[in-house]
This record gives sequence, C-alpha cells and structure tokens, in this order.
Amino acid sequence: MTTIKVHMKDLTRGNEARTVILFALPMLLGNVFQQFYNMVDSFVVGRFVGKQALAAVGQAFPVIFISVALIMGFSMGSNVLIARFFGARKMDKVQDAIDTSMTVTLAFSLVMTALGLAFAPLILRLMRTPDDVMPDAITYLRIIFAGSVVSFGYNAVSSILRGLGDSSTPLYALVISTVLNVILDLVFVVSFGWGVVGVGVATVISQGVSLLWVLVYLRTRMGGLKVGITRLRFNREMFGGILAIGLPSGIQQALVGAGLMAVAGVVNGFGTNPAAAYSGATKLDSFATMPAMNIGLALTSFTGQNLGAGRKDRVRRGLLWGALMAVSISALIAAVMFFFGDRLMLIFSVDPEVIRIGGEYLKIVSVGYVLQTLMFCFSGVLRGAGATIFTMLMTLLAMWVVRVPAAVALSRFWGTNGIWWGIVIGYSAGMTGTILFYLFGKWDRSSLAASRSMSV
Repeated sequence: MTTIKVHMKDLTRGNEARTVILFALPMLLGNVFQQFYNMVDSFVVGRFVGKQALAAVGQAFPVIFISVALIMGFSMGSNVLIARFFGARKMDKVQDAIDTSMTVTLAFSLVMTALGLAFAPLILRLMRTPDDVMPDAITYLRIIFAGSVVSFGYNAVSSILRGLGDSSTPLYALVISTVLNVILDLVFVVSFGWGVVGVGVATVISQGVSLLWVLVYLRTRMGGLKVGITRLRFNREMFGGILAIGLPSGIQQALVGAGLMAVAGVVNGFGTNPAAAYSGATKLDSFATMPAMNIGLALTSFTGQNLGAGRKDRVRRGLLWGALMAVSISALIAAVMFFFGDRLMLIFSVDPEVIRIGGEYLKIVSVGYVLQTLMFCFSGVLRGAGATIFTMLMTLLAMWVVRVPAAVALSRFWGTNGIWWGIVIGYSAGMTGTILFYLFGKWDRSSLAASRSMSV
C-alpha cells in the first residue's frame, strides 16, 4: 500500500453526530451561496428586465439539471470509491480514481456543450415554453451550455474533495464566485442593459472562478495526490468501478431532471404568470431543501469511509443523528415558507398574480419538506454503501409513476394547485420506499461489489 500524506478529514473516528455536522456544514454553506447567486440571477432579471425574462431563466433550470445529471452521477461514483479507498488507505487507488474522473468529465462536458448549443430550441419547444419567453430562454440556455466545461469541472473536483473528507474548500470557492456573480449581474444587466445575456455570462464567469480555485488547491495542497491536464489518464478498471456505482446515480438525477421538465411543461400550459411564479418559487424551494440535501451528501461520504474501515455501527448512528438534525431544520423552514411564502416572492416580482401563484406553491409544497428530508438522509446512506441501483429505481417510482402523473391528473381539477399537490405526493412515495429498503433490504451485504473487485 502506498502511503501518502493528505490534508483531508478522516470520517471514521470521533463522535458521529459531531462528525456529520461539521462535515455537512461547509457543504450547506456552500450551497447557500450557490443558490444565492442563482437567486440573484432571478432577482435581477425579474426586477430589472421583466417577468418574461424571469420565466426564461426558470425554463433553463430543468434542462441544465438533466445536462449535468450523468456527470453528477459519475462524480457520485468517484466520490463513493474515493471515500472507500481513502478509508482503507489505498492511496494509489485514490489517485487512479481522480485521474479517471477528471478525464471522463472533460470529454463529457465537450460533448454536452455541442449537443446543448444545437438542440436548445427543440428542447424548449418540447417543454411548451410560452412564445413570449422563448427567445430569452434560448439565449440564456445556450450561454449556460457554452460554459459546461467549467460547471462540470467544478462539480467533479468538489466531489473528489468530499470523498477525501474536505467539504470546506468548495465553500471558499463558492463564496468568492457568489460575490463576483452578484457584482457582474448588476454591472451586465443594470448598467450595460444586457438582459438575460448578462446573467448568463456572469454565471459562466463565476463558475469558472470556482473551478480555478479548487484546481489550484488540489495542485498545491494535496500532498502526494495530483490533478491537472498532464494527469488526464483513463483507467478502464477504475472507470468500470465508478460507472457501476455512478451510472445508476446519473440515471437517477436524469430522471429527476426529466421529471422537473415534465412538471414545468404542465405549468407552462397555464401561461406566462404561472411559469414566472414557478421559476421564482422553486428558487426559494431550493433554499428550503438544502439542509436536508447536504446532510444526505455528508452521510454518503461518511458511509463510504466507515464501511471501508469496517465500521457499520458508526453508519447507523450517523444516520440517526443526521436525520434528527435534518428533520428539525426542515420543520422550521417549512413553517416559514407556509406562513410567509407570498411575501418572499416579492424578491422576484411585483406582479400580484405571480406573487399569488408562487405563494400558493410554497404553502402547499412546504407540507412535504419533512418527507423529502427523510428520503434524502436514508438515500445518502444507501448511496454511500453503493446501493445506487435501488435509489435510481426509487426515483423512477416517485417521479414518473407518482409525481408527474399525479400533477397532470390533479391539475385538471385544481389548476396549478393540483400540480403542487402532485409534488407532495411524490415526496411521500419516495420517502416510504427508501425507508422500507433501508430497514428490510440487503444493501449492507451486497453493496460496492465493484470496489471489492479492486481489492478494497
């Protein structure tokens, strides 16, 4: 075994609750900044350009989500394997996983850039994007696709760092890029009058700064581990192991993104006002779900390292404390969204109808926050154990068998409120199936077969 000194966090020791909290906190703060600069995009165009521009930015979200879904899944696979190798102190395997992950990410990002630029109009038409929103939506989406290499690269490097126990460095990168994004949004849109072009260009530049920051850190602070253009190497065995874990996660994320597109298509059928309201409300919704999502991500790395070290007992205790923390936070956020959601919509628009529809969305969807939180926590453990095929199937069930059909059916009777209730019903299905599998499935016996085949 190669012994290399690394400046990363060992998650296999210490109090489980404290370990999960301290590891999740930088990721949570990082995502707060991530969502904040996404909200700034919507705020600037909604307030200084108009509701059509606000809707245009919202149309792009599910499309972008799908475009990064597969690489996010691949990054999750590398995260799990790196955490497992690091927990077992197989540092040569860690290096192979890093090299392969970065090589595949670069190749995939170039392909997605070409496809996104070519097919953006067709995708938006399939989503039934309103005619008055379409030109801005195409422009914004093409700019974001043009910057795919930086957004994909940042996600890949951040996933590597989390697998090694470092959740702080991505936070520092996001703080810097968020401040830059706010400044550039105001300059490009308010001062230069560039509209959606301004927020798109500002986003790409800011993401590029995030990527540069984490790459510089990896090159200067990783001890014996290395990353860079000269390290673009492809290990077929490692790729197979990462793919075995990451492909189901990627498909899972793609199913989520496609489901979001389908729901957006249903919303678009009701016109520009609901589309604009949905765009703003989902930004607030993303804030609300961040604590649960990041505790779930922390539990993924925590589980990977502790199973690598043979500490299943710590996994169970970590899940207990993580779920308690996440549920407590989500319940508080749900109360705020339920009672004050319409006032928060003033961030994005002064149009009374947009505010009313967005407030109804937040009031209804907040009812399901605790359900979604439990699903995130239990899924985090299952992903960390390598049971990603199940989490993929669970997403297929919750999104496509339950949420989308329920949204379509209920919208015929209750309008947009029926769509929102369909989302809550989907949360309930996902939570129930995930908890039942954790309690009665064999995820702890059959997980990570791919990594075991590589002598972990």
